[in-house]
Amino acid sequence: MLRTALRNVLAHKARLLMTALAVLLGVAFVSGTLVFGDTIAGSFNNAAAQSLKGVALSVRANDGSGPGGSKGEPITFLDTELARKIRTLPGVASVRPTVNGSATLAGKDGRPVNADNNWQNLATNYLPGKDGKDSHFPLKEGRGPTAEGELALDAKTAEKAGYRIGDTVRFATDGPALTKKLVGIVSTDDPRVTVGGTLTLFDTPTAQKLFLHAGQFDEITVAAKAGTDERALTDQVQALLPEKGARATSGADLAAEQSAQITQDNGFFAKILTLFAGIALFVGAFIIANTFTMLISQRSREIALMRAVGASRRQVVRSVLAEAALLGLVASATGFALGLGIAAAMRPLLNAGGAGLPDGPLVISPETVVSSLAVGVLVTVLAAWLPSRKAAKIAPVEALSSVDQEPPTRALVIRNVLGTLLTGAGVLVMFYVSTLKAISQDDVTIAMLGAGLTVSGMIVLAPLLSRPLITLAGKVTARWFGVSGKLAKENALRNPRRTAATASALMIGLTLITGLTVAGHSTQQARDKQFAYGLTDYEVSNSSHGGGLDPGAAGKVARVPGVAAAAPVNSTGFGTKSGPVVITGTDPKAFGKSVELDFRAGSLRDIGPGKIAVSDGFAAKAGLELGATLDVGTDTGKAEKKKLTVVGVYAQTRAANDALATLADVLPYSDTKELDKLLVKAEPGKATGLERKIRAALGDSPLLKVQSREQLIKTEGGSINTALNMMYGLLGMAVIIAILGVVNTLAMSVFERTREIGMLRAIGLDRFGIKQMVRLESVVISLFGAVLGIGTGIFLAWAGGSLMASSMQAYEMALPWGRLAIFLVLALVVGVLAAIWPARRAARLNMLQAIQSA
Repeated sequence: MLRTALRNVLAHKARLLMTALAVLLGVAFVSGTLVFGDTIAGSFNNAAAQSLKGVALSVRANDGSGPGGSKGEPITFLDTELARKIRTLPGVASVRPTVNGSATLAGKDGRPVNADNNWQNLATNYLPGKDGKDSHFPLKEGRGPTAEGELALDAKTAEKAGYRIGDTVRFATDGPALTKKLVGIVSTDDPRVTVGGTLTLFDTPTAQKLFLHAGQFDEITVAAKAGTDERALTDQVQALLPEKGARATSGADLAAEQSAQITQDNGFFAKILTLFAGIALFVGAFIIANTFTMLISQRSREIALMRAVGASRRQVVRSVLAEAALLGLVASATGFALGLGIAAAMRPLLNAGGAGLPDGPLVISPETVVSSLAVGVLVTVLAAWLPSRKAAKIAPVEALSSVDQEPPTRALVIRNVLGTLLTGAGVLVMFYVSTLKAISQDDVTIAMLGAGLTVSGMIVLAPLLSRPLITLAGKVTARWFGVSGKLAKENALRNPRRTAATASALMIGLTLITGLTVAGHSTQQARDKQFAYGLTDYEVSNSSHGGGLDPGAAGKVARVPGVAAAAPVNSTGFGTKSGPVVITGTDPKAFGKSVELDFRAGSLRDIGPGKIAVSDGFAAKAGLELGATLDVGTDTGKAEKKKLTVVGVYAQTRAANDALATLADVLPYSDTKELDKLLVKAEPGKATGLERKIRAALGDSPLLKVQSREQLIKTEGGSINTALNMMYGLLGMAVIIAILGVVNTLAMSVFERTREIGMLRAIGLDRFGIKQMVRLESVVISLFGAVLGIGTGIFLAWAGGSLMASSMQAYEMALPWGRLAIFLVLALVVGVLAAIWPARRAARLNMLQAIQSA
């Protein structure tokens, strides 16, 4: 029986090719995902290890957080005296005191470099040794900074900003722009810099002046002499530190902390990729099961004869499973090799979209190799198990029976009942989800369960649904294409299970793509509606972490030629009996010129000292109406209460939070006493080019972030489009596998109908008619899968819309008719392309030989 399995694999190369491709692509996706995840984690770990090379321990200052990250302990800084004491300990080879900060550079063109990711704009001190060089930052050009008016940059930053040795560099730390001379260019392995950040180096006194105070440091790293016990040295250093405020950590513990953080940071991304790999394999399982079912139907006479000469049912099952295992192993090995290529290509593709992943070699672990091969073989064997059971039930007396028998009526009834129950349960769960208002993690889990039940039910019900839908499509094909169209319909209806299994593979991919597209399009429209309503021409903010704008900035911008109004904005949280409330403080007159608000009662003119307008959402929550008094408490540590009178109610919008008040009623109670942003309205026809004038009026600091209306909308919606495009790419693999399934089914169906095709040729159907018949059958099956997939996807997107509506007031389901039409056209194209080879093969059959085939 083993020899028989091997012979069958070798004898049916063409028939099993598409099945092998399905396994191959699924395993390629899985192996590529696993290798890519290991590679990225390895790259980050390598970069982190480089930064810890030679570090026996690190002493870090307290950052002002108490237990659990809460405020409590005072901020502590390390000093020169502590560094001197550590240097005198036995076993200490060297001590490196470090000052850490952030500096945003302006490029040669005057625009900020990397202003959107200011946390990656690193600044630190250059600490030269006896040779005048800092081994931590190897020099590529020039020298290290030694005076207050000098700085150095890493090579990538200098290239990005357009600076060369001797140029004057403009930058900002937390205030106005500063200038220093570029005297050196260095290299660095810091992953925050290599993935797109910037690095600026100052001499130690200058760095302390910019970020701390003279003699203060954020961190002290210690290198140990050979043979020194790092743990013991760490304990000795800890004994020198104050009881609270600083902590010594060994190099081994630092490496473990970094590795754990890297694993956590990359875990979600790896899970997403693995999920889509599972979808690809799930789709592939349909093709594998379909292929083996058809192969067994074609070999029923052969299997019956084997039973007649003594083969047991168990031997038949083992033979089919051995054939599947061998096929799965070969395809999985090839898929793993392809997966390496996918893993290598993913990093540059994602970096092109701004992911910022570090460079490094591919990491191929033994666990990944074993897992990839095991998954491919296991999926193939499981998919072939049911067909193998069917093969074992073939009795010897069936040797002379037809090769393609109708499934038993009882089996179809059971399947239809099960499919109805699954679909009904899924639909009921999704209807429940559609009624939810406040969404929790448990509700998301319920929604996923309902979607899974619905899709599973549709897969099981597909044979039942195929008859009416394909009959309807057949009327069109018969009317437009005559006999070929009618024959295509009859061929598609001949074996509903096979047609359904083929269409289901395409249906799964299109269900997911359609659901994501409808949800994404609806979310995008809701955000655009919510975001664009009352949107100003320019928004000005400070890109530094926790930084704001000087309250006088509004007056400076208002005097810029071409500016109609500049509204200062500060949003501060207060406490009320109804819960927390965020009040936006502004100049009502300037705000009214910059932003359009839809007032349901009252107006902006009514807002004044002690008088506020509230959003309709907060008014309903707190039970407020015109004339009501709102008692708010502040977070300033005082027991004071503030009474505010409601004089207006407006439709909730992004431009204003829960309530709108004068700046004088809000700004004194904010933590920073600074503006969050400015909303700038341009005079008619003068918005173009206003950015440079606004920047100049505010000192042109690189920290200034001046965004136009178009930039704001693009930034707001860009993340959704990026996520959708990534999902399309991942789900595209499942659709490709589904296309292979259509090709596979048609090719094997042509083989089954060899005699029938010969008879059709004999009675007058020419080769073009044969090709057209096969093509139309492919198109009908593809459109059937597309209709099921698009319909199911729309339903799931509608029912799951409450998940978005709960957090986005303007959310309404909006169908992207253009994209849905494209999906249908793509299904039509899939049908035509998938039929090219099977149709050509059918048309080239020899008429007489086909009639004589068994």
